[in-house]
Amino acid sequence: MTILHRYVESHPNSCRLAERANTVFPNGVTHDIRHNAPFSLYVQNASGSRKTDVDGNQLLDYVMGHGALLLGHNHPSIVEAVARQLPLGTHYGASHEAEIRWGELVLGLVPSAERVRFTSSGTEATMMALRLARAHTGREKVLRLREHFHGWNDSVTGQPPSEGTMPVSPGLPHGTLEGSIVVPQNDVDILERTLREDGSEIAVMILEPTGAHWGTEPIDVEFVRAARDLTARHGVLLIFDEVITGFRVSPGGAQQAYGITPDMTTMAKIVAGGLPGGCVGGRTEIIDQIAIRDSESREYVRGERISHPGTFNANPVSAAAGAACLALIGDGEQQRRAAETAEALARALNGVLREESVAGCVYGYSSMLHIAIGANDKPPDGYSWGGAAPKPIAESPRGAAHALKLGMINEGVHLMDTGMMVSSAHTPEDVAITVEAFRNTLRAMKVEGIPA
Repeated sequence: MTILHRYVESHPNSCRLAERANTVFPNGVTHDIRHNAPFSLYVQNASGSRKTDVDGNQLLDYVMGHGALLLGHNHPSIVEAVARQLPLGTHYGASHEAEIRWGELVLGLVPSAERVRFTSSGTEATMMALRLARAHTGREKVLRLREHFHGWNDSVTGQPPSEGTMPVSPGLPHGTLEGSIVVPQNDVDILERTLREDGSEIAVMILEPTGAHWGTEPIDVEFVRAARDLTARHGVLLIFDEVITGFRVSPGGAQQAYGITPDMTTMAKIVAGGLPGGCVGGRTEIIDQIAIRDSESREYVRGERISHPGTFNANPVSAAAGAACLALIGDGEQQRRAAETAEALARALNGVLREESVAGCVYGYSSMLHIAIGANDKPPDGYSWGGAAPKPIAESPRGAAHALKLGMINEGVHLMDTGMMVSSAHTPEDVAITVEAFRNTLRAMKVEGIPA
């Protein structure tokens, strides 16, 4: 039986739900990454490192709420905090003490955060950070790194075409891409030249501090350090997009781990403990452009204040969950545990690739892993765990990536495409199960001649 046929036979209820969903949603899904041919997987409950689909199949989960669940599913302290809040109300239309506690925890953990403003998502946080940067500098252009992801808002979607390519940006207003300058990561010379030639027009540089697509293309920390120095020299603000890396790489995010402090940081996922929520943190004079001033207060240098409504900003339920989560992870123990498990996984999975004579490698940083199948690459010493100057790793061929994802589901393991978000709830037993599932999946792929 092929990998595909086994998947179809094992998930009849997911298939039925997908047929219903296809009449409601584009592709039948509500997030791009949940799209899966021939149909998406449907889950009915989750706890710790595991979840159960609607056909009763138990899965070891490495999606972990798209990275939001550092502590695993349904951590008792977060469940308790939400349960205490729900009878008290989900939305007051007024300020409340829980939002202060939540904000204080962010300020206490994130080096760049002198002030914070909550949003309902990472995309919204990025939108606000870019607007704040433009207002603060009086400039308009955004400097981005090729393939770095910052949500789906217009200012950071699509890329100006490189030689021989067309921009991928349907639906953007005409001229929007002209507001961006996109350069490759890890090339300090190009970055320096761009800032020297165009710095007077650039308001802000934004980047993922572990590299494109949460480290699928790893970044050189020395490049990040150069970006900090060069942007400061040219009066350009620097934003770290820590929507994924925030509170995961360390309690204070990648910036704390690197010892590099940006002007602003965008956060979501872990910050809200698995519920909807995000925030922008940064220097007081930048974030306070949102503040309302009365006639007796000093005027801002440029224009009017930046208005920032948002019906569900810092709602009491997200605040309760977020505060409970941040209180648990502040000492770094949860991050350490997740990272050690991820390192054990990476070493064991690379061992399986060698034993099965399959080209590819497993690499990553902290508790985030990536699997490249069919690429004649291997991580150099130290690269599989950060620290070394990185080189690009070839992506898995599409057919191999799809077969790997379906095959691992068949074996009871749910990957985030070819990535893995490891939580502190994952155990040595989970590692052993995952390694055996990986071995069985590779053998099934070889039988089918995948990759070709």
